[in-house]
Amino acid sequence: MSAPRTHTNDSAAPHGGDGTIETEFTVVNEFTAVRVRKILTRNGQRLEITSLRLDHQIRLDALALEALSWQNEETISAYLDQPFGPEDHPTTDIGKENN
Repeated sequence: MSAPRTHTNDSAAPHGGDGTIETEFTVVNEFTAVRVRKILTRNGQRLEITSLRLDHQIRLDALALEALSWQNEETISAYLDQPFGPEDHPTTDIGKENN
């Protein structure tokens, strides 16, 4: 994990706002590397999470982050089962309609 740093992005923020990055660090293991940034936008603070290997990115506000904390380990593990969505049908009960 790298040390946190603070700086301002000189280019325009991709989702609006001033693009000020308050802090940034990288989390790495044998499978992947993820960059995490706390960014100030015109709509408030966001946590930006970027997969450095796949270049996928998401920005989450405080409520979205709190909602992650409500999930149990089984729910999060189900996302890892098929991270890009089911090709045919879900392999777990998440996303299935109750009949």
